[in-house]
Amino acid sequence: MITHLQGRLVEKYPTHVVIDCHGVGYFVNISLNTFSQLPEGEDIRLLTHLQVKEDSHTLYGFMDGSEREVFRMLISVSGIGSSIARTMLSSMDPIQIRNAIAEGNVPAIQAIKGIGAKTAQRVILDLKDKILKIYDQDEVYSNSNNTKKDEALSALEVLGFQRKQAEKAVDKVLGQDASLSVENIIKHALKNL
Repeated sequence: MITHLQGRLVEKYPTHVVIDCHGVGYFVNISLNTFSQLPEGEDIRLLTHLQVKEDSHTLYGFMDGSEREVFRMLISVSGIGSSIARTMLSSMDPIQIRNAIAEGNVPAIQAIKGIGAKTAQRVILDLKDKILKIYDQDEVYSNSNNTKKDEALSALEVLGFQRKQAEKAVDKVLGQDASLSVENIIKHALKNL
């Protein structure tokens, strides 16, 4: 199995790249998350996942191990193929996906194009225990985040912001770093409002 590629970036598109490794060009499918982190025309190293089917061998590339790990978890769920997993990683970063699954946040997952309510519920049902175990999170962690979120939202409403607008800003902050204190969540959210 091909676990990574290191070579010169020859072509760069939002959905794929071509990497020249000692004269051999590899076509690698990527997410928008990986695309945004790629340098221009330099030597790069991409972690990969090789999907072997009866009629094709397809490479998927990732800038970091956490994105590849989330991709592999997602494709292990019945009904989630590699294209839907790639769409999910293009819509949300790996940390946001992990947090949404750990918190059982069906609307966040369902907001991704191509994901219905049943599929979102199946993703959470199949992966929540794995996510909580792998990342040493537990129900208390999820509940404490919800408590911090509620406190931050209440404070922002008192400051005069609409709940919907404040919720978007707080969700963005928690998606980037869920370990922040309520005070820091509010400070970072105010920068996004």
